[in-house]
Amino acid sequence: MKTMTCKQLGGPCDLELTGDNANDVIKLQDQHLRDAVAAGDHTHQAALDEMKGRWKHPISGMGWYRQAKRDFAALPVRD
Repeated sequence: MKTMTCKQLGGPCDLELTGDNANDVIKLQDQHLRDAVAAGDHTHQAALDEMKGRWKHPISGMGWYRQAKRDFAALPVRD
């Protein structure tokens, strides 16, 4: 298992997201952004908008995705 923060994935906070692979952590980030904005946390709105926009522009979105996977791979494994 490895951990990335919301901030490492482009968000505004230091919430730790832990998963077995980059896809797990990215899915957790997506849900975190949605939940935070739904709860009224407007500091996460820009990151949520960026997340939604990535999939509307698949070529640039894939650049972000590949970088997130590289960043995840470079992290140490946590117990």
